[in-house]
Amino acid sequence: MPQSDSQSLSIIQPDDWHLHLRDGDVLDSTVPQAAKQFGRAIIMPNLRPPVVTTKDAINYRQRILNALPKGAEFEPLMTLYLTDNTQPEEIRHARESGIVHGVKLYPAGATTNSDAGVTSLDNCIKTLEEMQKQGIPLLIHGEVTDPEIDIFDREAVFIDKVLIPLRKKLPNLKIVFEHITTKAAAEYVTEADGYIGATVTPHHLLFNRNSLFAGGIRPHYYCLPILKREENRQALIKAVTCKNARFFAGTDSAPHARNTKESSCGCAGCYTASHAIELYVKAFQEAGQLDKLEWFTSINGPKFYNLPVNRNKITLVKEKWQISEELPFGKDRVVPLMAGEFLDWKLK
Repeated sequence: MPQSDSQSLSIIQPDDWHLHLRDGDVLDSTVPQAAKQFGRAIIMPNLRPPVVTTKDAINYRQRILNALPKGAEFEPLMTLYLTDNTQPEEIRHARESGIVHGVKLYPAGATTNSDAGVTSLDNCIKTLEEMQKQGIPLLIHGEVTDPEIDIFDREAVFIDKVLIPLRKKLPNLKIVFEHITTKAAAEYVTEADGYIGATVTPHHLLFNRNSLFAGGIRPHYYCLPILKREENRQALIKAVTCKNARFFAGTDSAPHARNTKESSCGCAGCYTASHAIELYVKAFQEAGQLDKLEWFTSINGPKFYNLPVNRNKITLVKEKWQISEELPFGKDRVVPLMAGEFLDWKLK
């Protein structure tokens, strides 16, 4: 159980079950920031080119480890990027490697660097069957990409049109419904049978879609899946504070250089890796549920992935501090979520 008083809070070292670190020289910025917050992280594979083979994952993992500060303890848990051409044999290689912990489904065109994603799950059935056999989770970006579907409805439609039929075909396939944003998703994960879990980001716990337009368009609050109505945010808060083991922390921290966020591109992604645990604390404190934080950040995720809970602990102290206006991002700069604003708890 977490140890707390009015001025400090100690919990088991948390993990991030959905993290984007990018690649190249920016790893020297993103990896140290994530390692200060988390013991382990599921690393997203949507690079250019994407991480599609176990060999790719092994090489990417080494680049991440090379960027770790000396003495830092951080374990990257690698994933593969599912394509129409991913073969069952590759899944067997992934299992044998010991370093691949999931395969990521991006519906083609759903989000950043998803153009190589799956066009139809019918193209992947043999591979998904092998994943079910090997016990490798399918990590799903759960949105349909039909342009006729309203962007605020794409997650709910995905449940009916894709997720439910898939789970009927492969009832023993372990699935993580990534970065859920809706009441429909929270209720589905709570009530569904079988092997399903869900990650929830700090920004979807803290903000609704009004935040995108407070005082003008705010590109650093733009993410996919997009922020939703307040009733959906409240449903997520309810889900993560009830100690349901199916829900666990996944920041979906997704850095983009400042100039690409503040442009006609307006790339999707909120950068939270540098202060994610403080953001989660804010969400749980505002809900009056700080005693439930440790289950969500530190216990449920390892249990789902059949990994041991971390042995170390972290401590947060009651201290008002200001989030940086911007942070290093290789040769560029990245603007963190809530830049320039204040938080009441700080990682010691």
